[in-house]
Amino acid sequence: MNTFIYEKLIPTVMDHIEKFNEVKSHQCMKQKLHSVFETVRLMVPHWHREIETVTGITGEDMVSKFDVFQRTMRDRGWIETDEIIKSGISVGNALELGHGPGYVGLEWLRKTDGTHLTGLDISAVMTAMARLNAEQYGLSGRTEYVTGDGISFPFEDNTFDAVFSTGSLHEWEHPEIIFNEIHRVLKTGGRWFIGDLQRFIPPCVKALIYMKTEQPEIKKGFLTSVNAAYTSRELKNLLSSSRLAPGKVKCGLIGLSARGIKS
Repeated sequence: MNTFIYEKLIPTVMDHIEKFNEVKSHQCMKQKLHSVFETVRLMVPHWHREIETVTGITGEDMVSKFDVFQRTMRDRGWIETDEIIKSGISVGNALELGHGPGYVGLEWLRKTDGTHLTGLDISAVMTAMARLNAEQYGLSGRTEYVTGDGISFPFEDNTFDAVFSTGSLHEWEHPEIIFNEIHRVLKTGGRWFIGDLQRFIPPCVKALIYMKTEQPEIKKGFLTSVNAAYTSRELKNLLSSSRLAPGKVKCGLIGLSARGIKS
């Protein structure tokens, strides 16, 4: 190749490379901006509930991933049981609804003395996972896990000293029926506690949780769960039409809760 061609070719090639890099950089910036705008869009609160699921988390792969997520939450000290205990649920035989991998109930057992826990979940795979985790906690003797839905609890009237649930209310297809079932299986004077996400989590807090969540499926599940969650007003209205009324509803930054005593 002669010097003339070499001298003409090199600048041309370099010019094309530079333009390619500019285009590539522009595309990369475009993708980043699109990602940012999409995240912002996802953080906007939904005024109306969007039903997520009425069958819970099923399938071995998703249950395994959710177990990893919940275990990480536990290891970081983010599994909340203090509010359950502060509501007066700290003794006797308790029923946990929608127990998932079991960490909330197991942490509750670990913090209370002489208590027993029965778990009810719609997912058989999740029930099996909870049993496995109870073994790892060394609490199999204080637990029993049952697979079933909430429309008709497989328990006798006046069976439990307490009933609690965290994180599954937004999945209940007929919450008023479940509230009535809670009332039925509670002993007189028994306490109940229901906690879940609330739909109007501040966007900045919602974005932080979303970005801190590593698994894509769990990130997506977090958003759909929030969009399916209730507001405090909606929860009060649901309770007022059930046998659990009256109950005290409390709304926080991320979640809401309701509690009461069967009279």
